[in-house]
Amino acid sequence: MNCLARLLRIGLLAAIASGIGLGAQAQPATDYPTKPIRLVVPYPPGGGTDVIARIVQERFQALLGQPVVIENRGGAAGSIGTEAVAKSPPDGYTVLFTLSSHTINPAIYPKLTFDTAKDFEPVGMVASLPQILVANPQFRPNTIAELVALGREKPGTLSFASVGNGSPGHLAGELFKLRTDVAMTHIPYRGGGPAVTDVMGGQVPLLWVSIPAAAQFVKAGKLKALAVSTTKRSAAFPDVPTMQEAGIPDFEVDSWYAVFVPAKTPRPIIYKLNKVIDTVVHEPEIRDKLLAQGSEGVGGPPEALGKVVNAELVRWNKLVKDAHISVD
Repeated sequence: MNCLARLLRIGLLAAIASGIGLGAQAQPATDYPTKPIRLVVPYPPGGGTDVIARIVQERFQALLGQPVVIENRGGAAGSIGTEAVAKSPPDGYTVLFTLSSHTINPAIYPKLTFDTAKDFEPVGMVASLPQILVANPQFRPNTIAELVALGREKPGTLSFASVGNGSPGHLAGELFKLRTDVAMTHIPYRGGGPAVTDVMGGQVPLLWVSIPAAAQFVKAGKLKALAVSTTKRSAAFPDVPTMQEAGIPDFEVDSWYAVFVPAKTPRPIIYKLNKVIDTVVHEPEIRDKLLAQGSEGVGGPPEALGKVVNAELVRWNKLVKDAHISVD
């Protein structure tokens, strides 16, 4: 059981033990929703967050009985769209659909205009999955061992892309540098789509990205996969080793996609949204679509997601300090 799974289990047990689980706490939000809901994805179209959001969007609409409109607001490693949600009315009609950079950005950007812990209420986790290290097919190394050897042979010449500063891919790349003592230059992009395009075009040799953004291109041979970031292999790419299997010790970066609302959103609304998430991610059709992207539906109560957020805020702050990560 990986760290994320343990935290989710602890959160679920805590919610049940304290009597604030779904059945004990929630009062039905009978009049919600009565108008369309904005689902803000703080990254451009085509990236992993956007892909996962669109998998569940239609079922969200069906169960809520109102249109759920995805609004892509990319930029500043997700901070622009996230800030927009933080400043929105806490009425359940502006909802954040984001990834685990939500807990990384506070360590990377000390001057954020919002407080990740105080300005949002967790609603529910949709899916979790590894980051995957992919390369241009013409890039010489085919294994992590060969990549490390090349990095040491030609120090300072390698670069890797990510979907932006503070993204899980950025942290995975920095952790790789820390664990291997290989100097590499980080090149942040504004989303997975542009980053994937440039790696396929040869502008950048390597990319750490969520599997949904790269899966179809790996399967088509337009990118080659070197490793995944979790301690367990991906169901979508069972032949791709984990970083630990590839010889890099103490390496784990879980990615997740989750829903948040502005602080002070009424609890009945939060629990109604949570019930929808929990239902959707366990539907066979949605589960299979998520697995096809290399992700696994999660669900669980808001309290479980809250425990993940609190633990990762501490964990990523430590990594940023240990790796001396800084951005302009």
